[in-house]
Amino acid sequence: MTRLYRPVGLEELALIWDSGCREFPPRLPDQPIFYPVTSAGYATQIARDWNTKTGSHAGYVTSFEIDDAHLSRYDRHIVGSAVHEEYWIPAKELTEFNKAIRGEIDVQAGFFGAPFRGFSADTAGFRGKNAEEQFVVLVRRWDYSRKDFSLEISVNRKAVYLNCLFWLAHNSMSSGINKPLKQRTLRGVMEVWEQRRMEPRLPAGFINALRA
Repeated sequence: MTRLYRPVGLEELALIWDSGCREFPPRLPDQPIFYPVTSAGYATQIARDWNTKTGSHAGYVTSFEIDDAHLSRYDRHIVGSAVHEEYWIPAKELTEFNKAIRGEIDVQAGFFGAPFRGFSADTAGFRGKNAEEQFVVLVRRWDYSRKDFSLEISVNRKAVYLNCLFWLAHNSMSSGINKPLKQRTLRGVMEVWEQRRMEPRLPAGFINALRA
């Protein structure tokens, strides 16, 4: 198995979620090539320095393992310095490439520009709220009722998955949430997810930060 990395924006990550974090979405007509890269550092550079300045102003570093026999069909390409190494997968071959992925596509890190609003949801307390406002809802649910807190997470799983790295990185003091309360709430999110055995797993970058 070989571990590869892929920087993505919020919209692409939402489509990855829709596949159960098992597949990358088809390329658009003007995107003839799919570019996974060989290092987390290269993927981080793109996600942090490029993706945060366009679209939804978010960049995520995804990682995945792929069968070596399938990957051997493709050559590596250096597109800058030695660390800028990537594979070029023709868009028409992405379906077969996805079939060679082993396990879930994981999210190692997230980076966010100032205009980031997050993934919106239309369910329960998250309805019509941006990512920062959604976290305020969770904090209030945590204070009021653990049952309601758990239910809010369950019915808004996709938004929780897509926005949790922003909640981790964002300074919640602007919303009147101090650091201890923020940490308790984030740990509560992780515990509910694990207790309910929700799939896919929460981003590795989120879990590792809370367990550090």
